[in-house]
Amino acid sequence: MPKLRGEAFWRETLRSAHYVVAPMVDQSELAWRLLSRRHGAQLCYTPMLHAQVFLRDANYRRENLYDEACPEDRPLIVQFCANDPEVFVQAALLAQDYCDAIDLNLGCPQMIAKRGHYGAFLQEEWDLLQRMKIDKTVKYAQMLEKAGCQLLTVHGRTKEQKGPLAGVASWEHIQAVRKAVNIPVFANGNIQCLSDVEECIRKTGVHGVMSAEGNLHNPALFEGRNPLVWEMAEEYLEIVRKYPCPLSYVRAHLFKLWHHTLQVYQQLREELAKVKTLEGIVDVNRELKLRCQEEIANQKEGEKPKEGLPFFHWICQPYIRPGPKERCRENGDSGTEKGVRGKRALEEEEDGNSELLSKNKQKKKLRNPNKSFDPSLKPKYAKCDQCGNPKGTKCVFNMCRGCCKKRAFKEVADCPGHGLLFKTKFEKSLSWQHSQRGIQTPEISQRGDAELGETAVLREAGDSTG
Repeated sequence: MPKLRGEAFWRETLRSAHYVVAPMVDQSELAWRLLSRRHGAQLCYTPMLHAQVFLRDANYRRENLYDEACPEDRPLIVQFCANDPEVFVQAALLAQDYCDAIDLNLGCPQMIAKRGHYGAFLQEEWDLLQRMKIDKTVKYAQMLEKAGCQLLTVHGRTKEQKGPLAGVASWEHIQAVRKAVNIPVFANGNIQCLSDVEECIRKTGVHGVMSAEGNLHNPALFEGRNPLVWEMAEEYLEIVRKYPCPLSYVRAHLFKLWHHTLQVYQQLREELAKVKTLEGIVDVNRELKLRCQEEIANQKEGEKPKEGLPFFHWICQPYIRPGPKERCRENGDSGTEKGVRGKRALEEEEDGNSELLSKNKQKKKLRNPNKSFDPSLKPKYAKCDQCGNPKGTKCVFNMCRGCCKKRAFKEVADCPGHGLLFKTKFEKSLSWQHSQRGIQTPEISQRGDAELGETAVLREAGDSTG
């Protein structure tokens, strides 16, 4: 059967999907994908997987894809981050039987992507300007289409637009890309409700719309509903019982679902952060439900939502991420219970300097007041000459372990820094073979019949080192 391409691929393989759940690290796991599909999502992505790790680690493959195979979870796109074409292709071949398409991440703006040289930072190969012009965005998309891309998702933001600096995505850029290429295009950005999805499709002409933040705060977004938060939370927790996932994923989802309510009941926010079992999370969820129901019972006629929310806090609704100044005011003088601060508290010092400290970093600061989180003071890791990952400090080839192992094997060399002894083991094996035959070690120029034996010895040395 010939490989489907372009529009045919979108119509038949992806079933003309319009409503798409984005790839989200530690958040678009199987349980959440199934919940989203129950409530209108037509296509889901896996969390971003590291192609190099996927290729070399069988446990990583099982835990992140193979063990999650589920008939209800289709169509499904597996997303990889990669910076080596050969590694990407080999990883894709290992994943192809468990999904409907493979996606290469060219949009992740996070620091881990910069260190690993993948995601949005692959764009730097293009000498990308700080804010890409529309014509350059279009040329970039056309280059990807020419390279064989069959589906393109445009995020409508630059890599600098993240966290409190996310801002508004540019649908103008997305529309320009859609007009310039002949393959299906998905849009991502500014999606908080179903009317946003419909408006985006109308204005940009894209085939589908992807949601991340909007979906996390309201998994029924694609149904056009705003259900009670505890309904979604209870349904999700039931799915998790059937398809378990790390507790940190579950906790993170409930922080998103209950976001507005946890601003009211700060004590329960702390309990949710500390709980160690799934049953403990269920108990916190039950207590939040009871408090909301009690609040509803005591509600006065004509009472309106507080804090400028479109709905009462116990209803699934969008979360508009505040800018840096708004976040500072929100965390600085909010008068929250016992001075409890937000998850990402922005503290201002008297001299006007500001430092973004997570809750975890604040705890470390309490234990060690002299600890500094200044990025400029962090150790600078030299990059591998081959792949861009941190290199071994004592590597003789100036490479990471993975690249060093390949080169050492190919060249029959040693790297004591990585504990790779191909040359040493090869020589010992040759010496043993010749001692068994009762002959002297031949000179290097007189290889003769030893070549086949040497190949076997090399393979043996490689197996024992790995």
